[in-house]
Amino acid sequence: MGKINIAITGFKGRMGQQLIKSATKDKSTRLVAITENKLIKKKIVGIKPELNTEKALRKANVIIDFTVPKCTLEVLKIAVKLKKKVVIGTTGFTKKEEKLIKKFSNKIPILKAGNMSLGINLLMYLTEITAASLGNNYKSKVFEAHHKHKKDHPSGTALMLGNGIAVGKNKDFYKIMGKKFLNKKKFPFGKKINFNSIRKGEIIGEHEVTFSSGKEIIKLNHEAFDRALYSEGAIIAAKWLINKKPGLYSMRNLLNFK
Repeated sequence: MGKINIAITGFKGRMGQQLIKSATKDKSTRLVAITENKLIKKKIVGIKPELNTEKALRKANVIIDFTVPKCTLEVLKIAVKLKKKVVIGTTGFTKKEEKLIKKFSNKIPILKAGNMSLGINLLMYLTEITAASLGNNYKSKVFEAHHKHKKDHPSGTALMLGNGIAVGKNKDFYKIMGKKFLNKKKFPFGKKINFNSIRKGEIIGEHEVTFSSGKEIIKLNHEAFDRALYSEGAIIAAKWLINKKPGLYSMRNLLNFK
């Protein structure tokens, strides 16, 4: 197969800008469309920005979406009509929206991940193993820090890690999700999984899962230094998705973790 045609939605965002760099740098992909929610006349890397329409996304083999939930769902409706594959890096979906995405995936291949980093996905895998190994005698909590511009909290990655704890304990994540703190210097363990989010400066991304028995503490953490980590992961995901059948995939599938 020749080059994979890529469309990037929400191109003006931080990740959108980074995705443009990664897509144009990768020799096996071709950037064919960039979209935003408002018309922009100026061309970007030789491409005229468009709104999210069938016309704009028709040329793409894979659409990469790092926007907001409302926009992502609009893009998915178009993708289903056009039979396009979609990589979703958007976070902050409600349980109802997650079910809609699952429904869309019955018709088109979708790879959805709260974080496209290899390291973070390994961290999630280790989180599941640790939670399963330690059992219910250990309480757990999740910390994350991002730049001041990030609106949602906890981050999609933090929720992924919380879900990893739930999977390890063989429990329903939504039933053991605890309190959600924002910008606290310290936050407690609880009967459920508590979260603390820091929004400060230009932090790329820090995540930490802590387990405690009251007698010892175990910490698993990851720190990102370059946003290209995520955009390059999304491009890898797009190339992997190109030969897949309809279904809802994750970076875990791509990395072949058990």
